Amino acid sequence: MTQRDFKHYIEKYANELAGIKAAAHRTHEQVNQTYDQVHPYSFHLDMVVDEVYKYGHEVCAGEQDVLPLFFGAYFHDSIEDARQSYNDVKAQALTFMNDEQALMAAEIVYALTNEKGRTRAERAGEKYFLGIRETPYAPFVKLADRLANTTYSYTCCNALNARMKDVYRSEFPQFLAAITSPHGDLRYSLPQDMVEELKSVVQC
Repeated sequence: MTQRDFKHYIEKYANELAGIKAAAHRTHEQVNQTYDQVHPYSFHLDMVVDEVYKYGHEVCAGEQDVLPLFFGAYFHDSIEDARQSYNDVKAQALTFMNDEQALMAAEIVYALTNEKGRTRAERAGEKYFLGIRETPYAPFVKLADRLANTTYSYTCCNALNARMKDVYRSEFPQFLAAITSPHGDLRYSLPQDMVEELKSVVQC
């Protein structure tokens, strides 16, 4: 999709996108979730969606996928962190889009939900990454999530972010390989300029 077409669809669905944003913010506010113990969690959600605005035209296959793509980005942590079930997420999506789109949106969110585990490695193991690689737009949204988190960690100075900087730097090659899908379908792709942006951040 051209950047111009993507921008046109964003403008066309401005009301729906505003509604999705408000619903996602509200979902995390209701469980009092914060980001870095400083910001409302909406701060992180908006950072992730900013990457979708910037790079989404490179992966979006058509007009019908615009709303599911943005919904997936806004709600990507809602099952994992905001006490939502898969059915809750799908029902929420249905208020903004049709059945087929809502299914796609819910599948993105589900794919980005960590597994149960005691450690970071257990929560994001091979089963988790396989689900991402096999779900349209999930690799892209996961990359947007990682780029948002990494950029924040590299610009904020506290003990947690100093530690996460090292984690993101050390994980970079394995992370990129883990979300790279074998499917040739555009919807599973990772924009190269987005990958290069993340690479430039972790090399700082």
